[in-house]
Amino acid sequence: MKALYLKYKDFIMEVIHFGMVGVINTFLGWVIMAVLYNLIHMNYWLSSGISYFIGSVFSYHANAKLTFKVENKDKWLPWRFALNIIVCYLVSFSVAQPLVGWLLDVSGLSAGGMFSQALFENIAMIFGMGIFIVMNFFGQKLFVFRTGRHKEDKK
Repeated sequence: MKALYLKYKDFIMEVIHFGMVGVINTFLGWVIMAVLYNLIHMNYWLSSGISYFIGSVFSYHANAKLTFKVENKDKWLPWRFALNIIVCYLVSFSVAQPLVGWLLDVSGLSAGGMFSQALFENIAMIFGMGIFIVMNFFGQKLFVFRTGRHKEDKK
């Protein structure tokens, strides 16, 4: 078991650090999204988009330093990060609404109009956040920070 841990130690630590950053970011993002959608009455796309833009600035800096320990800030790094965020956001939030609609239909919960549009979209935003988190981790690991020079590489 210890040998297995040592083999995947860097990956495990990346997942833990990404999770720590993500918990803070997800809480902040949900508060912003909920306020914009439920109190200010912005639509699904605008409230989630603004929330993800704000959270992305924090995520970029925190994950570059803490999670992936990137020191070499090549000129394409912010552009790869932005592209990753845009793709993850569009895919996850586009998939979330039909997925939640399908799950509610299959479970029989959508019959009789049990869910208002607002409740349905709040549930979809939560699902979208979950899909985004998984896609974003692998996007950052395999695409965004893949060419960055890590602290461990300099030893």
